[in-house]
Amino acid sequence: MKNNVFHTDFRLNGNSFDSKTDLLHFTEKYLNDVFLFLSDWFDDSDFVTVSTSGSTGKPKKIQLKKEFMVNSANATGHFFELNNGTTALLCLPVQYIAGKMMLVRAMVLGWHLDVVEANSFPLKEIEKNYDFSAMVPLQLYNSIDKIDKINKLIVGGGIVSNELRLKILDLPTKIFATYGMTETITHIAIKPLNNAAGWISDKDYFQTFDGVSIYKDIRDCLVINAPKVATNKIVTNDLVEIISKNQFKWLGRVDHIINSGGIKLIPEQIEEKLSKIIKQRFFVAGVPDTILGEKLVLVIEVRESRVKSQELRSKISNLKSLNKFEIPRSIYFIDQFIETETKKIQRKKTLDSMVL
Repeated sequence: MKNNVFHTDFRLNGNSFDSKTDLLHFTEKYLNDVFLFLSDWFDDSDFVTVSTSGSTGKPKKIQLKKEFMVNSANATGHFFELNNGTTALLCLPVQYIAGKMMLVRAMVLGWHLDVVEANSFPLKEIEKNYDFSAMVPLQLYNSIDKIDKINKLIVGGGIVSNELRLKILDLPTKIFATYGMTETITHIAIKPLNNAAGWISDKDYFQTFDGVSIYKDIRDCLVINAPKVATNKIVTNDLVEIISKNQFKWLGRVDHIINSGGIKLIPEQIEEKLSKIIKQRFFVAGVPDTILGEKLVLVIEVRESRVKSQELRSKISNLKSLNKFEIPRSIYFIDQFIETETKKIQRKKTLDSMVL
């Protein structure tokens, strides 16, 4: 693909196009969000301006090189062996990088891409089979009964809970978790989530793509050097354990760490343990406390009031994998979490909206 002209095998919603003008006319008429992105993609600039999701802070605008976006598309195609003629489903918002990159992959690699509404039940009306798609965890959770219509699926934008892992473990679809962010033009590392994808229990860590190097800074946070998709090294706030030069285990966010009476707690690790007994969406966080500085609290999304809190407290206290510092001191229930447009939970905004 040169000068932002698409692959000759590219199809969009069953249509082929003789020129970028034809493609723009079609999308302007039927797929306005796609049209807005393609208008930027086909202009004379070397960059595309995109918005970050805002899950850990205020959304911001950043510029990404089109050349790097093409490199990222080629890396995904190579890793998953997705050549021209691949059938793919786009069910993510095109306003954000994950949706944009599904379009770029399709144009660069010559895929046959179908675009559907980006909602929580993306396969509800789907009858076709697809080689590839990308979803957030909530979409996967709501699509399990039809997920076998997709051969290979990548899941990003949030943590896949233990409950969801168990539900997908033996499904025929090859399902992978991705690690990445807007600044790395989606994923730069992959790990299998189920048996079909090659999951091995004692190797539950991310594998980086070729050409990506990693190390930790003094905070134990991941630093990424990926010259094919980013000009500068990217310093993250993700606490990791480095397994090898191209493998790492994600532990949590350094900006989520709770300092409770001098004990540092990583919410994501506590949440992984609690997910064995809590089926609703939830998170743990630190709130100000006059004695401890911060106290650990549990927030559960429940639309019904019939929650047996005493029974839950007992189960948590008896959970052997939790140490005494990891037991939440208070439990709160909320009808609905505040989310980003890409369905990521906004922890701080949710906490700020509650009367604690």
